[in-house]
Amino acid sequence: MTTLKDLASTIRSKNAGVDLITFDIIFRDRDAFVRVRDSAVITPARVADMFRVPPADITDFVVFEPARAIKFTIRRKVPSGSPGERDVFGSQQYPPLFEIRIPD
Repeated sequence: MTTLKDLASTIRSKNAGVDLITFDIIFRDRDAFVRVRDSAVITPARVADMFRVPPADITDFVVFEPARAIKFTIRRKVPSGSPGERDVFGSQQYPPLFEIRIPD
């Protein structure tokens, strides 16, 4: 098994508006992308579970072959900049993705 952080060149999160955070997983090469895509380890249900949001809060989930990327967007629990919100830019939400195990 290999972790996602070992296969991806970029794993990031960022604002996608006041109420959304988008995540990008971009792969170094086609082989790594295909390996992760075909493993079916990263799914909307897994993402919802990992980020503790209802599945309906995954607003987009795209496997984008031309960019060798998997992209998804989740609804924020509270709008960006609201009292109690901890990450105004949405840029600190991606670390749980690092340790996802991808089968050989």
